Amino acid sequence: MQQTVGILGGMGPEATVELFRRILSFTPAKHDQDHIHVIIDSNPKIPDRTRAILGLGESPLPMMIETAQNLERSGADFIAIPCNTSHYWLSELRGAVSIPIIDMIAETAARVASHIPSLNKVGLLATSGTLSSGLYQRAFAELGIALLTPSDEQEVEVMDGIERIKAGGHDVQGSLIDVSEQLVGRGAEGIIPGCTELSLVISQELLPVPVFDPLSILAQRAVALAGDR
Repeated sequence: MQQTVGILGGMGPEATVELFRRILSFTPAKHDQDHIHVIIDSNPKIPDRTRAILGLGESPLPMMIETAQNLERSGADFIAIPCNTSHYWLSELRGAVSIPIIDMIAETAARVASHIPSLNKVGLLATSGTLSSGLYQRAFAELGIALLTPSDEQEVEVMDGIERIKAGGHDVQGSLIDVSEQLVGRGAEGIIPGCTELSLVISQELLPVPVFDPLSILAQRAVALAGDR
């Protein structure tokens, strides 16, 4: 019997929809009944994660806990969160529910570490909150893989792109690919679009190195876990 996936969403709403779509696409189904039971709580009222990490806004944790508990009460067997920056509070979230929560950062690091041939350096595009939190830096340091990040000027460009995607515009793809290519020029052997909004515009066919998309990796892990029972 399949397990039920709970999606703690709303950070942002379009990334939540995209995670659901990718779960569907990775599920080997021939009929409606072959698909996985997914419960989605898309709560866009959760406070901004980057602002909280930078000390500029209220903590999203209380509302994230409330949403996670809603999913548990609704019958979810485990939780997937389509927001990289929110993983800053993963330990506290796990302590607030009795069902597992997938660690998207750890899953992405493991995928990069298992790549053949092995990689020594990867480039990371992410929110200022994710970068300052050190989430990816710690995960990759444990694996002996160096992370290359955009310059301060490029990071402003990346954040602007993320905000424009959240507002419904995908016309920023060219500038984000340009930042990615500059990381490749500095020696990055792979690229991580480390914000779920970036997953909407940065794809493998646009870059000359492997793209490790945390949103797809999360979807694949959710599909695998759902079939484990």
